[in-house]
Amino acid sequence: MTKEVVQRFTQSSDYRLVLQRLKGDFERKYNEHIRAKDACYTEYEYLRILGSGAFGVVKLVKRKTNGEFFAMKILSKDKIIRQKQLQHTVSEKRILQSVHFPFVVRLETCFKDNSYIYLVMPFVNGGELFTVLRSCGKFSEHQAIFYGAQVALALEYLHSCGLVYRDLKPENLLLDYRGYVKMTDFGFCKQVKERTWTLCGTPEYLAPEIIQAKGYGKSVDWWSYGVLLYEMSAGYSPFYVQSGNQMAMFERICKEKYKFPKHFHSDLSNLIQNLLQTDLSRRYGNLRNGTDDIKQHRWFKSVNWYALLNRDLIAPYVPKLEGPGDASLFDFHDEVSLKIASRCEYAKEFADF
Repeated sequence: MTKEVVQRFTQSSDYRLVLQRLKGDFERKYNEHIRAKDACYTEYEYLRILGSGAFGVVKLVKRKTNGEFFAMKILSKDKIIRQKQLQHTVSEKRILQSVHFPFVVRLETCFKDNSYIYLVMPFVNGGELFTVLRSCGKFSEHQAIFYGAQVALALEYLHSCGLVYRDLKPENLLLDYRGYVKMTDFGFCKQVKERTWTLCGTPEYLAPEIIQAKGYGKSVDWWSYGVLLYEMSAGYSPFYVQSGNQMAMFERICKEKYKFPKHFHSDLSNLIQNLLQTDLSRRYGNLRNGTDDIKQHRWFKSVNWYALLNRDLIAPYVPKLEGPGDASLFDFHDEVSLKIASRCEYAKEFADF
């Protein structure tokens, strides 16, 4: 794939038309359905593991030809098939190939061999927002507004492309070297025309309609967004249950049972209250004005949206990094050796991947 083109947004443009153009670009790429190449991992030098999950690992790699650093997500075909995640994985790859937005990660290239799938993305080396939040307890209002505004724009973009994200949480928000957000992990992201019924996501962030198996659409992301704003500003989830009882937490979610900390500004409380609405006809982001109800809210009155889109603002927190390959802000993990089968596993299932 070609090097990422830096996007610029002008205030003279009608942003609704900009979103329409970005949607057209997404749909064109999505419908191209570029298949994975055959194995080409000899092009990369493997440096260290950045993270691990149920289906594989993420490694920091360096392209030998030009020294560029990437995060390589390596997924086991066997685990994908055994845990019935083939459709989710295909969807994640096609979405990552097609998205192009300042606050969303993208796919550089992908390939496969006899045993694994490899998704290669630019290395976003500022660490997880989750780590930054835990280190300082809670964010200042200025910092929460800075991150919250970027996430709102990212969700608005994804929704305009017909996508529901379904896994918003601080762990899935990376920071780049300048301190700007990059939304990552599109394993649960899905194209939705009207409604879907799959139970997926992170328990603390699940919308009531997911828990109650009512069928849902993009509005679930705005519920999760309300939880995110609360957690960034308080340092804990609005529906946190000390005992860890998940059913008790789900009951609190479905009853909108939470309290605002005393230090919350009334504007922030008002915005969150309008996002954490069990009644979809009252939930911000899902109403007639769409995302404008959020972007034009009093809490965001200080935001210059175009300067933010163009990344012209100085971030409240800039990661201290030695260079583009510095992975010091990621936890260390034990190395994992990949065992590649001599014959192609699940050739039929991954033929069109």
